[in-house]
Amino acid sequence: MRHGLLALAIALGSNGAVVAQPAGIQRVAWLQGCWEAVSPERTIEEQWMAPRGGSMVGVGRTVRGDTLVEYELVLIRERGGQLAYEAHPSGQPTAVFLSRGVSDSSVLFENLEHDFPQRVGYSRSGSDALLAWIEGAQQGKVRRIEFPYRRAVCPGT
Repeated sequence: MRHGLLALAIALGSNGAVVAQPAGIQRVAWLQGCWEAVSPERTIEEQWMAPRGGSMVGVGRTVRGDTLVEYELVLIRERGGQLAYEAHPSGQPTAVFLSRGVSDSSVLFENLEHDFPQRVGYSRSGSDALLAWIEGAQQGKVRRIEFPYRRAVCPGT
């Protein structure tokens, strides 16, 4: 009984209210909005729609000068207690990665059967910085590519 009361006291916190943790797709709602990484060589943009219908839709593109280099459509959706990250990159087959860790500021998706990458992650710092990365083994070596984004104004707003 002592353990039960202790657990209840911890759950209630200091103000006596139980704070419900977001469930499903709401756990990554912090991704929504527009993000960009700008350098003299290229501009990389990602735009994520708000969670709706158990899913979030994201689009990304990389531009060098006036030329589109790459684009990608991504769907994150609830799948059996996990989140599935379905990537549809330009000129490549679809790849699905399942969530391995989700918090209020980071998420890691993994597919060890995929060639490269095997992991896709996002980590938010404050309200205006987002680090995205892909990583995995490629030709026998571990490789990680990072995309440090800043929040951007969404077109049309």
